[in-house]
Order: sequence, then C-alpha cells, then structure tokens
Amino acid sequence: MRPRVCHRRLGGTHGGAIALTVAGRAVHPTPVGAGMRSNAVNADLSEILPEELETEVKELAEISMGTEISEDDLENIIYLCDQVISISEYRSQLYDYLKNRMSAIAPNLTTMVGELVGARLIAHAGSLMNLAKHPASTVQILGAEKALFRALKTKHDTPKYGLIYHASLIGQAAPKYKGKISRVLAAKAALSIRVDALGDKDTPEIGTENRLKVEERLRQLEGRQRLTLSGSGKGKAATPKYKGPAAPVATYNTATDSTLPSGKKAKLEKKEKKKEKKEKAARPAEDEDEDEAVAEEEGVCLRAPRAAGLGWAGLGEGKKGKPSGHGRSARMQEH
Repeated sequence: MRPRVCHRRLGGTHGGAIALTVAGRAVHPTPVGAGMRSNAVNADLSEILPEELETEVKELAEISMGTEISEDDLENIIYLCDQVISISEYRSQLYDYLKNRMSAIAPNLTTMVGELVGARLIAHAGSLMNLAKHPASTVQILGAEKALFRALKTKHDTPKYGLIYHASLIGQAAPKYKGKISRVLAAKAALSIRVDALGDKDTPEIGTENRLKVEERLRQLEGRQRLTLSGSGKGKAATPKYKGPAAPVATYNTATDSTLPSGKKAKLEKKEKKKEKKEKAARPAEDEDEDEAVAEEEGVCLRAPRAAGLGWAGLGEGKKGKPSGHGRSARMQEH
C-alpha cells in the first residue's frame, strides 16, 4: 500500500533504529503511541507492542540518531498510520465476510481451492450456476484466456492453469508436477462445483473426500506414502511398473560390408544382371536343339510344316483348317 510506504519513510527518518526493531509490524509504533521521539520513554505502548519489545523500543528511542521533524510532519505521519490501521481492519472484516459467504454458498469448492480462489472463479464465470456448466478443462485454464488464444495463434504450448494456480494444493506441488496436479484438482473441483450448485446438502463432504484424493495423488507423484481416505481403511499397495519382454539384440551384418566404391559396385551389379538375362534367353534355344537332335535319331520331324515351307494342305486339314490326325500320321509314315 502507498500509505504504508510513506509512513515508514517518514517515521524511519525520525527513529530509524526503532523501525528496524519492529520491521514486521503493520505500523511504526513511535508516532502512534508516543508522538515525538523524546516522549517515547513516558509513552504507553502496551496496546500495540508486547512488554519485552516495548522496553527495547523505549531504550532505542533515547539513543536514536534520527533527524528532527516538525509538527506538520508528525501530523501527516499519524494520519497515514491511522489510514493503514483502518485499511488493515477493513481487510480482515472483508475476509471474514468472504469466508462466511463462501462457506454458505459453495462449501465444497471452498474446501478444494480456498475462499479467495473460489470467489475469483465464481466472479470470473459470472455465477455459481455458470461455473457449474463449465467442464473441468475450462475450469483449469479459467482466467488464462489471453495466454490460451495467443498460444493457439502462434502454435505454442497452451497454458496449464489459470486462477486455479493460486490454490494451496498446487503451491505444495513441485514445479514439474504443477501441471498434473492442476488437472486433477480442476477435475475434482468441477465435481464439487456441481454439487454446490445443484445439490441439496450444505456440508463439505464431497469436497473433503476429493481433497484427500488430490493430496493422495500428489504424494503418489512425489513418491511418498499413500494416504488413507478413512481411519479404518488401509492404503493399497502401489501397482508395480510393467516391464515388457526384452527386445531382441540387434547384431551387425558383415555381409553388407564392401570395400569397393559405390559407383563400381553398381556397375558390377548391372553386369551380373545382364549376364543372368543372357543365360536365361540362351537356355530355351539349347533345349529346342536337344529336342530336335533326339527326334532326328528316332526318325520323327518335330518342326512345324510352315517353318519347312509346307502348308497345312499337304497334311490334311480338318474343319477349322488344322491338320487332321490321318494326314499327320501319313506324313510321319513317309518320313
């Protein structure tokens, strides 16, 4: 707050040692209770300071080497201190009011994420009923819409949490587990919100049970002992990690090694393929020559009559112009 900064600066110039002694206090005690530094010995500071600290402050006020201030400065300091005190009291009253209202309206949500975060979620959605209509994925990033659309536009990773990041459960998680815990917490919080909006009970039973589950998941991620959900139940043993069959060990194939350059190797492969083609083409011709030689020895002509310059007429034709069996047998007898 700006008034708090001002009164610390002004009061610290008059009693610097006292300001260091009570650094954790909300206001500077000297101008409030004693006014000037010279009046600190006779002032009663028991209302704002404990007895031990009061004695120390009075001793330091006598030996403090701060600068002198005027009456106008003292009036401004006291006015600022009164403002800080009134704002601090109003803040505590507002927190009590918010705590009571959240406990009455959304007790399960309050148990899950706290009064302040729950109130921010409801305010962002517009009402408790509107918040109950949102899925868990929307509750998780509620409040980070600008970052979400920027990530979608630039094709980067989307945000993992929004307003729910300020919940105490996410604060307890390690940085690498915050995303997982925020997803689990958003899922359980969405259920709690729907129970608060549509249910008949005003007790935080569902919220308490869901919070225990989230804490159990957090400890499971961190490798701690699992919690029990009830006093009589016992925690189940953790499921052992699945280990599949060992993959076969790959060996090096030495047949693929070659000392020849890639160009020469390709030329040799082409030559071998050409040789194989020539050998395949030469094999049918050799088979035909062998058949003719055997036929000549037996006295049978296997060559086609057309290749010998004869027509089918000399052999006797059938109905379709093909040689009949009688003409063929007569020809073979002539030979």
